[in-house]
Amino acid sequence: MVVITTSLTHLFFLFVYTARMCNGFSLRSERYSAETFVLSRQTSLNALTERQLQFWEDVDVGLDEIENFYEKKEQSIDKIRQFSRSAQGLVPPPTRYAPGHDPSEEHVDGLTAKSFWDASSDPELFPWARELEEKSHIILEEFERKLRESDQFSSDSVWQNQVMGDGWSAIRLQRLGVWNAENCEEFPKTYELLRSLRIPLAVRGVCFARQSPGSGVQPHSDGRNFIITSHLGLKVPDACWIRVGEEQRGWEEGKLTTIDTSFTHSTGNPSDSDRHVLIIDFWHPELTVAERAALDFVYDLRNKFESGLVPFRKPRSVEPEGEGLAGLWKTITGGN
Repeated sequence: MVVITTSLTHLFFLFVYTARMCNGFSLRSERYSAETFVLSRQTSLNALTERQLQFWEDVDVGLDEIENFYEKKEQSIDKIRQFSRSAQGLVPPPTRYAPGHDPSEEHVDGLTAKSFWDASSDPELFPWARELEEKSHIILEEFERKLRESDQFSSDSVWQNQVMGDGWSAIRLQRLGVWNAENCEEFPKTYELLRSLRIPLAVRGVCFARQSPGSGVQPHSDGRNFIITSHLGLKVPDACWIRVGEEQRGWEEGKLTTIDTSFTHSTGNPSDSDRHVLIIDFWHPELTVAERAALDFVYDLRNKFESGLVPFRKPRSVEPEGEGLAGLWKTITGGN
């Protein structure tokens, strides 16, 4: 069994990638059982570098501000506080909610976990889904026209190919909260439609995905239970399949196949033609506005740390007693 999101914690613990899929970055560098939790917790805490400590301190400061804002609206972010502790290895890892469920330490407690969701039939949870299906011809026509003009598909990374296989490639419209301006200019109608529907897009993003004939994606879990994924069928040859947990289905052109990728899942294309879908990652519908804002903040901060936009500072937790601002004042005044 493979877990393929690279983590925030992985990034800040080891600065190398695991075999988790590069659709996102996961928060932990290791998986462990409850039996080894006490030892692993101490090891994890001791392994933190000053830069890593700075990140989690900054997370706490930001969550404090978000909490203060949403308290006035009577919305709590207690679950995201627990998410942060889980991501740091400070609490035991999450348990599986159902057969085939394989959540990572990037986990929000209490969210419904099921392998497939019927999004278009549930306007209360997915108010955008039915309209997306009704207007799917706009996306398909634009996609087919671009496909005839040029091949813009590419793989993401060597690490992803280990799981997704050489037959999987993508055109990314949005990733990690940022729209790809160049690709969106190539697909303006698709971009405008997605924006107009106000889909609560999550950190991983939106892409056209191709799976070539005779290829498949090996069983894996993306780990995060707070992101749900819809595949809009565009060009789907007969016999193509997706298995999530213990259930296997196919795709249908112009229809959404909506899954929880914290379940073990895999795909196959046994046909002699390419399979194309539009993949959309969005927040779990049971997250509150406050919880979405808090998660958005955590992953946006991760991106800023990863890109070097956050300057280094000495973590407060490792400053010697009497140092910090007091130490700076001593330096200025000569210790008097």
